[in-house]
Amino acid sequence: MANEIPDLECQVRAGTGKGAARAARRAEMVPGVVFGGDAEPLAIQIPFNVLLKKLKAGKFKSTLWNLKVEGHDDVRVICRDVQRDVVKDLPTHFDLMRLRRTSKINLYIPVEFINEEAAPGIKKGGVLTVVRAEVELIVTAGDIPEKLVVDLTGKNIGDVINISDIELPAGSKPTIDRDFVIANLAAPAGLASAEAEEGEEEAAAEA
Repeated sequence: MANEIPDLECQVRAGTGKGAARAARRAEMVPGVVFGGDAEPLAIQIPFNVLLKKLKAGKFKSTLWNLKVEGHDDVRVICRDVQRDVVKDLPTHFDLMRLRRTSKINLYIPVEFINEEAAPGIKKGGVLTVVRAEVELIVTAGDIPEKLVVDLTGKNIGDVINISDIELPAGSKPTIDRDFVIANLAAPAGLASAEAEEGEEEAAAEA
């Protein structure tokens, strides 16, 4: 769990609309807006390099941030969207939403697989097939998990890992109301085809 809420330092942006946004970009800033809560939308901006670094670090949209803007009270926010240039894939605008600690939000949380060396199936050459590398959860804003952990200890070829096999953080639940598959441990292609051939030979012999 992420107990410490990281700061996101932004500046007030002068003006709104496309002209003001273009001016911010010329100044090597990325324009953004903060909305929601009981306050009016606030036009902000952040240095391009600062935002790019945070995006490259990962989990930007699944992190609860403490937004600091000079002249305004600190507020907890979550990133709702980062718009990117379609050619360069670089950030051009971002949207933040104000939250209370008790607010419920939907977030995609990454899944991490540990103890592969303790899985007999992998030692035999089995292949871990990941069906969902991240899971959408309904979580409490003040208690967002950094990741979901799947322990592969003791897993054999043919084993299936469902969402019910993962211990979820208190107060969170999947947005999908069924026991869906996260991953499975499949036989290696060579072994699978060999077993299929053996089965065909046995069937031919019986015939």
